Amino acid sequence: MKKLLFGAIVLSFMSACNSDNISNQNEESTDPAVSSSSMALERSCPSEEIREEALKNSPELRQKFADLEANTARFANDQKLGRVLADGTVEIPVVVNVIYSSTAGNVSDARIAEQIAVLNADYSGTNTDAGSIPTEFQTVKAGDTKVQFRLVNTIRKSTTKTGWKTDDSMKKASSGGIDATNPTNYLNIWVVSKMTSQGKSILGYATFPESAGSLNDGVVIAAPFFGKTGASSPYNLGRTATHEVGHYLNLRHIWGDAMCGNDLVDDTPTQTSSNGGAPTYPLYNTCNSVKRSVMFMNYMDYVNDASMFMFSSGQKTRMQAVVAASGARAGLRVL
Repeated sequence: MKKLLFGAIVLSFMSACNSDNISNQNEESTDPAVSSSSMALERSCPSEEIREEALKNSPELRQKFADLEANTARFANDQKLGRVLADGTVEIPVVVNVIYSSTAGNVSDARIAEQIAVLNADYSGTNTDAGSIPTEFQTVKAGDTKVQFRLVNTIRKSTTKTGWKTDDSMKKASSGGIDATNPTNYLNIWVVSKMTSQGKSILGYATFPESAGSLNDGVVIAAPFFGKTGASSPYNLGRTATHEVGHYLNLRHIWGDAMCGNDLVDDTPTQTSSNGGAPTYPLYNTCNSVKRSVMFMNYMDYVNDASMFMFSSGQKTRMQAVVAASGARAGLRVL
């Protein structure tokens, strides 16, 4: 099982930042005429890369990151000692910002309600496919994470812009988007027509808790992958939002974004890299000469929506840490 060696993790993360070779986003293709059908569509989430770039450029953000991980470690230790959240479930108020250039992009109120319902089912462990969790992982499944979501407002804006990049422009009225609604106290979700990054279609991306309260804080989802009704297969069960909200609540990709990497969760088996498509259980990976059955059905992997249906208990702990009264997202508790 993985051990959380916080000091080493921060040092390795800073080293990764220093050797960062992410392409300049200003050099990305922004041609809205490029059709999504011309790109090979596969789940690809750049949240970690975007975070790494932001940390590299901001000492203040790096300190918030360090504080966040230290608090998470303290919370996990406190929970082992029997100290848990006093008020049980935290209900997060959600504002959905829809920026559309066509009828298809102007997702309906019913579809928004459908997406909120998917989040509530997935985060409470009541999703209809929870019964598919293998016996091997039943003992470490999160079940109810004690995090729920409540839609409080929908804001719509028509635009002639048909394509977006992962540069947060959709989060600013000055660049054709919609300004965030009080991001300290609300989870803002932006729904846009489509997104690309470095020539690839992007399903969604998110900010992590060290960005709590900043004007770019929240989750972005491309309309074809938002909700269920009318969404594009194989990402048509609302799980893109489940994955990205996981990042918002401080979950990393399950493979740690490195070969046999560390996602800072003890009960998720180490795996070589991301999994896509629809793997068959059991799926074995070998890391450090140890062969393991991997948890590809975890929401923080890259598999198709129908193949992901669980969080782990360790992931629940990390999420609870950030919404606790002392957590980075404590502001979500006050409304």
